[in-house]
Amino acid sequence: MERQSMALVGDKEEIIRKSAEYHPTVWGDYFIRNYSYLPLEKKYMIKRVEELKERVRNLFEETRDVLQIMILVDSIQLLGLDYHFEKEIIAALRLIYETDIENYGLYEVSLRFRLLRQHGYYLSADAFNKFKDDKGRFLSALNGDAKGLLSLYNAAYLGTHEEMILDEAISFTKYQLESMLGELERPLATEVSLFLETPLYRRSRRLMVRKYIPIYQENWMRNDTILELAKLDFNILQALHREEVKKITIWWNDLALAKSYKFARDRVVECYYWIVTMYFEPQYSRARLITSKVISLMSIMDDIYDNYSTVEESRLLTEAIERWEPQAVDQVPEYLKDFYLKLLKTCKDFEDELEPHEKYRIPYLQEGIKGLSRCYFQEVQWCAEGYVPSLEEHLRVSLKSTGYPAITCTSYVGMVEDATKEAFEWVASFPKILKSSNIICRLMDDITSHELEQQRDHVASTVESYMKEYSTNVKVAHEKLRVMVERAWKDLNEECLRSTQVARSLIEIILNLSRAMEDVHKHIDSYTNSNTRMKDHVSLILVESFPI
Repeated sequence: MERQSMALVGDKEEIIRKSAEYHPTVWGDYFIRNYSYLPLEKKYMIKRVEELKERVRNLFEETRDVLQIMILVDSIQLLGLDYHFEKEIIAALRLIYETDIENYGLYEVSLRFRLLRQHGYYLSADAFNKFKDDKGRFLSALNGDAKGLLSLYNAAYLGTHEEMILDEAISFTKYQLESMLGELERPLATEVSLFLETPLYRRSRRLMVRKYIPIYQENWMRNDTILELAKLDFNILQALHREEVKKITIWWNDLALAKSYKFARDRVVECYYWIVTMYFEPQYSRARLITSKVISLMSIMDDIYDNYSTVEESRLLTEAIERWEPQAVDQVPEYLKDFYLKLLKTCKDFEDELEPHEKYRIPYLQEGIKGLSRCYFQEVQWCAEGYVPSLEEHLRVSLKSTGYPAITCTSYVGMVEDATKEAFEWVASFPKILKSSNIICRLMDDITSHELEQQRDHVASTVESYMKEYSTNVKVAHEKLRVMVERAWKDLNEECLRSTQVARSLIEIILNLSRAMEDVHKHIDSYTNSNTRMKDHVSLILVESFPI
């Protein structure tokens, strides 16, 4: 089954291409036209932030009650302020870890478990046995404790394999919270509803910050110093992010690939949004710009292979990318020359931008893109042959065709600290934690998009592979693949407790890429269909600021 057919036009044969139709860019030049620096009170805002940060540091020093310290750490993390207080949080976690929890209730035990596991501490799930009766069921006395149940619910999603009590906790708490949701008052009702949709640990962090600030504001137990700091910090960072997305949009317009390749998705702002969910802190500005450019080019590359090029054109492009030299452009089809040269030039610009001791990173980036093109080409061949591989064979290729291995490697290129040569060797080895993240990405992508993709000539997805291999239907395939997603999350959790080869910041990027799938592919492919909830999320992060 070829994706293209031939037709006679006059005396010549012409390729009739079967191309997907995508809606045009949602944002266009919005961030160029509407870009503005922080208001005139910028200096005051920055000065005020420093004053408020000092007050929060004092809170860490003055607070002696461990429960209050846990609440303080949790609030600061939920509000996206933890990058300001790394030393204080490290010291607090050490204290929390050493604390005797014998007299703690469900809320406190669950909060402690979640906070420590999030930071790589291993704690036994046996701590929750005290909340079960002699028949192994959770105590009925817990049924009305919404705050404690929500705390357990969010903690349980950090579970690993064989921790059956945490699986039971999810089922128990989900049922209880859904049953009482209509009776709860704000802001707890809002919080419960939010986390029932997607549990805290799997939520995109930047979007979580944006949604949690209003929840925290409604909480009568809030700390007004922390609240004011959260709003100011969000607005200051948003101004930085808008400056970055303006630069990216100008670069994209100058590149003009979206105009040349009308068959491809024009999603540069959405690409930037995807990257800002990976790391939003100011010290990663250079890294965000580099990664946003690469993922934008990868998106075009995906659509070239997936929607437009013939098998022969795909082969020629793959071979040219493998050579990675300007002279190879002569072997590329005419319409692909512009893309090929601009891909090479963009990566050369990165190399020029890096410091001398950082330039070793570029070959890792190049290898990531080469590997991606090889996987894309394999899928082109499968599609042309009408071949449906086994699930195992599919995943050997499609885990890497997600682009996540290349994106992860690229995300390290622009980092100033932590991204060592050993870290690049580690990520290039496709470690288990990265494989788990890729499984989440591939399967969630296929579950949400395969029906639309199969309406046109498209490579078989993992859904089709599962259906063929196990002689089952779409519904069963979806259920089984979702089970695989849950297993991958447990693998990810286990690796987060074990991974000591690289800095925690690099692990966090892989985690955040996994969380992005809950945002982008929860119910619909909102990257392709970015005029849906993706538009609302971009607006929340990059357009709507907080009144102070």
